Amino acid sequence: MDRRRKKTRKAVFEAFTGLLEKKSYSNISVQEIIDAADIGRSTFYAHFETKDELLRALCTEIFEHVFSDDLRRENTHDFSTQKKDIVAEVTHILYHLNDSRTYIKSILSCESGEVFMKFFREYLVQLFSGELEKHSSDVPREYMLNHLVCDFSETVRWWMNHEQYSAEDISRFFFSAAPF
Repeated sequence: MDRRRKKTRKAVFEAFTGLLEKKSYSNISVQEIIDAADIGRSTFYAHFETKDELLRALCTEIFEHVFSDDLRRENTHDFSTQKKDIVAEVTHILYHLNDSRTYIKSILSCESGEVFMKFFREYLVQLFSGELEKHSSDVPREYMLNHLVCDFSETVRWWMNHEQYSAEDISRFFFSAAPF
């Protein structure tokens, strides 16, 4: 992607997430996004066919970063020196989600929440599949995978409305009930 396209996408994402911090997804119009990003209508539609497509692209960008294999030093946390294990990975993910809490809460508060959760669960399947291969159990693997993905995704949804808990708290809560 060339520099201009990257700059435009960044402006649209920033405008969109800024609007999500102030109002619900369903109450945001494409025109408001265009105005906030200071771009033309044709420019918006050259990048995204619909507002839903913009949401999908935003989720993809968030999750590609959040679920990165590289646990490095970030503004709010540093996992670069820790042993990479499932607890560190999950806690790292939680820190990233907490950093985006304001607009994630807005996304989850209306119909857009199911789009977000669908993408989130797809990434969780990848994360937990690898971990389950390290453990043996008489419980069917597909059941355990579904259990972990659903439990963690709903834990995150719950946490978005219970801000008093830290990423470490939520990680501890989750792993206290996890099968490994």
